[in-house]
Amino acid sequence: MLRSILSQSWKRGAHMLCEGNSAPALLTCWSQFHSGQVLSSSRSFFGVEDFVDEDNSRPYTYKKEKRSKNPHKHISFKQRTIAYMEPFTLDVFISKRFVSASLTHRSTCRQVAVAGTNSKDIKAVLKSRSDIPACLAVGRFLAERAKEADVFTCTYTPRERDKFEGKIRAVVQSLIDNGINVKLYLD
Repeated sequence: MLRSILSQSWKRGAHMLCEGNSAPALLTCWSQFHSGQVLSSSRSFFGVEDFVDEDNSRPYTYKKEKRSKNPHKHISFKQRTIAYMEPFTLDVFISKRFVSASLTHRSTCRQVAVAGTNSKDIKAVLKSRSDIPACLAVGRFLAERAKEADVFTCTYTPRERDKFEGKIRAVVQSLIDNGINVKLYLD
């Protein structure tokens, strides 16, 4: 950016020199630098100066979009269409204190049905909010709310740290028992 400003001011100053006036040439170069515009912002938190990109869209210290290593890589038909063929995904979160599950539409990223042991209707019925009966109750309530939203099928892929056993399996089994078809993708 500094290079472009210098070259523009130098061209204007050189243009004035060609006409034979040396004072306006120096004034032109000086006015480009001291016209009241800040040429570069202050140093950022990380110690890198935040200059603006070539297209003046954003500072280059911001993270740009991740590009594929191989731009000509073939994307299969299944990878392109699975979000539309199987649009609803199940997300289960289990902590030491509570259990929550939700059905999310992949294309629009909207939660269609949500159930958790922190909600008032489930909290009053349960003794504990994080045991197996609580997981079964969350699955039952989630199935009821999914049927109200006309969702009868979903997919579930466990996270890397999650094993498909215990409480997670109880939530999924409860959904299946209450009439929701769950397609499992286990590695």
